[in-house]
Amino acid sequence: MSVTATVPRRRRRIGIAAGATLLVLAVSGCSGLGRTAVGPVTYKTEREAVLQVNSPTVRGCHRIAPAGAREVENGTLVDVILYRTRDCTGGGTTYVPTTFSDVTAPGSGPWRSYSFVH
Repeated sequence: MSVTATVPRRRRRIGIAAGATLLVLAVSGCSGLGRTAVGPVTYKTEREAVLQVNSPTVRGCHRIAPAGAREVENGTLVDVILYRTRDCTGGGTTYVPTTFSDVTAPGSGPWRSYSFVH
C-alpha cells in the first residue's frame, strides 16, 4: 500500500468522526426543548378511577383530576413531587422517586398536582 492511498482514508475517517460528533452535539442541544419524563404517571382518584399520563413534559406543573389522587405511581425516569394544591405550591409535598409509588395517609387530603425534579 502506498503512502498516497493512506492519506485519503485517514481524511475520510476524520471526516466521518467529525460529522458524527457534530450530529451528536446537534441532537443533544435540541433535546432540552421538549424533554419528557419517559414512562407513565399513573394515579387513582378519590372516586376509584385510574388515570395514566404517558411521558408528560418535564417542565411545568401538571394538574391531577379535579377530585384529586389518593395513589400515585411514578413509572417515569424522573423523580416527582406531589402537591396538595392545584398550582404546585405550598407545603405538605411528597417526593416520589422514579419507579416508586405513594398512597395518601388516612384523613389527609388528596394530591392535586405534580411537578418533576429536573
